[in-house]
Amino acid sequence: MSQTLQAAYAAKRKARRFAVQGIYEWQMSHNPVHEIEARTRAENAMHKVDLNYYHELLTQVIAQHEDLDALLIPVLDREIDALDGVELATLRLGAYELRDHLEIPYRVVLDEAIELAKHFGGADSHKYINGVLDRLSSTLRSAEKQQAK
Repeated sequence: MSQTLQAAYAAKRKARRFAVQGIYEWQMSHNPVHEIEARTRAENAMHKVDLNYYHELLTQVIAQHEDLDALLIPVLDREIDALDGVELATLRLGAYELRDHLEIPYRVVLDEAIELAKHFGGADSHKYINGVLDRLSSTLRSAEKQQAK
């Protein structure tokens, strides 16, 4: 893999990390998205972050959270309100990528969500995130999953 491609992957990974933190903050505080984004950009070194992708994830996941929740609810084993805030933010981000970014292979979406859960979540939350998003990918990416078998 070229260094340019590696840098692009790393920039997207960093965008996801900042986005999941912003989504979590919004869930807890309901601060306006533009304030969350402005503060995050002011307080962090973001020169190696895909800023366009960060902006898209943060604004679109929050704007579409009800639609994303409607996708998640059928594949959850508990009420959505019972989820840990970090788990919910990560699941919403993963659901958004599965639904709206078909250019990203579903396994990459799952792997990235698992890494976010390992970094920010509880001890076993990555296992839960993997299970939920795998079930959701069976609905949203069924043809892709069949080809991968």
